[in-house]
Amino acid sequence: MDWDKLRVFHAVAEAGSFTHAGDVLNLSQSAVSRQISALEDVLQVPLFHRHARGLILTEQGETLHKTVREVFSKLEMTQTLLTESKEKAAGRLRVTTTTGFGSCWLMPRLHKFMAVNPDIDICLILEDNDLDLGMREADVAVRMHAPRQPDLIQRHLADFHLPIFAAPLYIEKYGQPKTLEDIANHQLVLFGEHHPPVAHINWLAEAGGRNGAKQQARLEVNSMAAMASAIASGLGIGSIPTYAAKEFPDLVQILPEVSTPTVDAYFVYPEELRSSKRVAVFRDFLMSELGIR
Repeated sequence: MDWDKLRVFHAVAEAGSFTHAGDVLNLSQSAVSRQISALEDVLQVPLFHRHARGLILTEQGETLHKTVREVFSKLEMTQTLLTESKEKAAGRLRVTTTTGFGSCWLMPRLHKFMAVNPDIDICLILEDNDLDLGMREADVAVRMHAPRQPDLIQRHLADFHLPIFAAPLYIEKYGQPKTLEDIANHQLVLFGEHHPPVAHINWLAEAGGRNGAKQQARLEVNSMAAMASAIASGLGIGSIPTYAAKEFPDLVQILPEVSTPTVDAYFVYPEELRSSKRVAVFRDFLMSELGIR
């Protein structure tokens, strides 16, 4: 298998069309098509199903794409490590974390990191699903759970509590619950959809339910920041991490004596980046901002 043809195949598989791959590779559509046809002739298997809306990998194409993608991701990581400055941290760092933590906690502080690290460019990917660090979908991650992928280095950062909050406007209109049982008589703001960004985010629905049934939400929204905003606007009572609540200083903590769940935050990155200066300075920044020594 010719290396140049594999490079073209990788671009086409990622782009889903000869035209878009050609734009990436600075080649004509016909040149890209010829390279793919030549590779298919060598392998004697079809790699793509061709139709009017684009290209779909065949079963054989999927197998080749998985291997080629892994090879190119390893090469990209190796190139990054080889070219990284030995004198100071420099280069591009792709950071992924949940939308709530990223928008409510990290983004307001990121200017501090970039001010003292002018040679590091940040690509921040806010995604409540875990990206595959082993496949270089990101370099490092701040996860709200212990990492599930093998071969990842992890550093526990913090335990964030999930207190109960309400807005003064809501309390004035509906009163303030005195016990967890009183929650059943109040409107709840909960996280909706399938992929909660942190564990136990909807624990209040179970605490306020009757006869073992979960309490229904007055409002469900699939964004931690939007949950905080909804609670602050008086739409209902909700439980959110302290880092989200701090964006709204007028929020009132409800039932502060009640023990609430916590969210374990971890800084994780692949073994290959153990010696990366960019990773080290970003880890140290997070620990400093969280008061970890």
